[in-house]
Order: sequence, then structure tokens, then C-alpha cells
Amino acid sequence: MKPLSTKALQVKESSTLAITAKAKAMKAAGENLIAFTAGEPDFDTPQHIKDAATQAATDGFTKYTAATGIPELRKAICAKLKKDNGLEYAPGQIVVSNGAKHALANIFSAITNEGDEIIFPAPYWLTYPELAALVGGVAKIVTTDKSTGYKPTAAQIESAITPKTKAILINSPNNPSGVVYTRAELEAIAEVAVHHDLYVISDEIYEKLIYNEQTPHISIASLGSEIFERTIVVNGYSKSYSMTGWRVGYTASNQQIADVIGNIQSHQTSNINTLTQRAALAAETEGDKCVTDMCVDFKKRRDLMMSLVNEIDGFDALTPDGAFYVFIDVSKFCGKKAYGKVINNAADFAEIILDKHKVALVPCADFGYENHVRLSYAVSEGEIIEGMGRMKNFTAEIN
Repeated sequence: MKPLSTKALQVKESSTLAITAKAKAMKAAGENLIAFTAGEPDFDTPQHIKDAATQAATDGFTKYTAATGIPELRKAICAKLKKDNGLEYAPGQIVVSNGAKHALANIFSAITNEGDEIIFPAPYWLTYPELAALVGGVAKIVTTDKSTGYKPTAAQIESAITPKTKAILINSPNNPSGVVYTRAELEAIAEVAVHHDLYVISDEIYEKLIYNEQTPHISIASLGSEIFERTIVVNGYSKSYSMTGWRVGYTASNQQIADVIGNIQSHQTSNINTLTQRAALAAETEGDKCVTDMCVDFKKRRDLMMSLVNEIDGFDALTPDGAFYVFIDVSKFCGKKAYGKVINNAADFAEIILDKHKVALVPCADFGYENHVRLSYAVSEGEIIEGMGRMKNFTAEIN
């Protein structure tokens, strides 16, 4: 048989989805498992959003729409971007896609030529480099550390730029670290992007999940006309409205990019599911009380988890200002043993604690940090207390 696509064969399996699937299988088999792996809120989708989808089906709203989304939804997204982010877009500059992941795939397809370099500050969501590679892009990783709050400096980014650099991707609030970029940090990055004539891909999917009034969400596209033209904003409804399975995301960009993305999507998928478009319209237009209530609960859980993380000797983590993850450095355990096994990295740490203490967490080598783990607090307070207790017992056994 003829060989398969070299690019496709090089794509790594999503470690987060693989670990989540394993955790679900263990639970289904009756294991007393605590899973801190979830990349989605554990809250149900708000009822008014579900009702909108049901009504759309009842109304027979089940045919093709424009490939880029129904006009009402794109208009509502424009209103949201103006109200929340100070961004002026026309509906024709919005493309509604099958989740933010699909939106990102569209972006990379639209701007990337073979060998173009995309700068990814680490830690990064593991899917970014894989999507870029599928269309011939080359990942340039800018590694950060706790001293800068796991955020890159403008100087670090500039030092990674070469004649092949096409774009910088930023994600704020960040997965996996939960950090939020300040206005000053974004202004410095914007200055670099404009100076070198680079695109900025701004993934803002966790925008509404912020817990510190001192670090509000700011879209880099709002920092002047030049950076606005170069920025492609990515957002959606999965995280903020607990709609992960509904698959609704979108991009906002200059008209040329929007036209290219729309053309790509028209051939690859046509429009996204019609019912979910109506559901997203309800989410966008019928108030954010559901989001506010979810944030209150998430902040309580974050504070509880951080209080327990700080009780464990050897754990090193910053308090996240957004999203629903805690990013923990476990390097102090590397080189030590547990249950007769050497812990070489976070993957070993995660494997042993899953096997011996039934706690599932995400090792972050695929996020750029082989000695860090990600814990999701999109679980109940009871699970946080029980799971962190098991982790404390486990770390006490490491020597």
C-alpha cells in the first residue's frame, strides 16, 4: 500500500484526551478514582441555552446556513467584542467554527506556508504545535519560568524571531498555567509584533473565567490600530458557558484573513451545526449570570486547591488568576523513588500516583515542561479534598 501522509503520521496523540479517557474507563470499571484531568467545566450547560437548541429543532431550523455562521450570531459576536473588549468588527469579519480548536486549525491553514515559524510561549496548550505542523508550520518554543510568572518577556520573543517567523500565539488566561497577561505585557508583545510585521493569534477562550480584579482580561487586539490589523482573535463558548460538547468557536480578524478562513471552512465542513448556532446565540444575548455564578464556584475551588497544594512539601505553584488549572512543578521529586520505582519526570510521578493512589492528573511534557503537572479544579470540593489528601500521602512516601 502507498504510504500515508508524513505530516499526519507525525501528529502526536493528545495526552490530555488520552489520560481523561483512561480515567473515565477506570471509573466505569468501579475504581475509586479522583480525576484532576478535566479540560472542561463540570457544570451543566445552562438551561436557557439548551432550550434555544430544542426550540430550533422544533422550528425546523435544520438546514444549511452560511458557511461562516448565521448572521444573527455573527452580529451578536460583534456586539460582544465591542462591549467586552473594545473591538470594532463587522459581521463579515467573524467566522463561526466547530469549536475554538477548529478555529485555530483554520487560522494556521490561512496564514502558514511551508517552513513558516510560529512562536509559542511555553507553557502552551499541546494542540498548538500539532495544528501548525499539519500545514507545514514550524514551532519556535519560547520557554518561560516562574520568575516571569510563566509569561514571556518581549525580549525573549524578539530573540526567537527569524526571517521565517510568521506569527506569535498568546493564550490568556493560559492553559495550563492559569496566568493572565497584564496590559503592559501585552503592549510590549504588540510592539514587537508590529515592528517585525508579524501576525498575533490571540486565544481568549478562557476570557470570562478570571478571579482577580487586578488582572482583568485584555485583548491584545484592542491596543491600537496596527496590532488590531495583525491580530486574529480566537474565542468560543466551550469554557465560559460549559458548552464543550456543543462545538462552537469563532475567529475575528481583518477582512482578508476572514475571507480566506471562510473559504477554507466552506470546503472542509460547510457551516457548523445549526442547532448549536442558535444555542450560542442564546448564550451571547441572554445574559452572563450563569458565567458569574460558575466563576464564584471556581474561585472557591481554586482557593481550596491552592491551600492544599501549599501544604505539600515539594510542590511549587503560582496561584492562577484564570481558567481552572493549577500548574505544579514537581521537579523536587525527580531522581527519588516511590514503590521501588525511580521518578524521572512528571510522567513517572503521574503514572505511579494513578496506579497506587487512584489520582489522575496531567503530566505536562506535551505542554513544554516535563517536570510539571496540571491539576484541574473543575471537580467538586469533596473531590479536591480527597484527591489532594491522597497526593499528600503519596509525596510523603517518596524518598
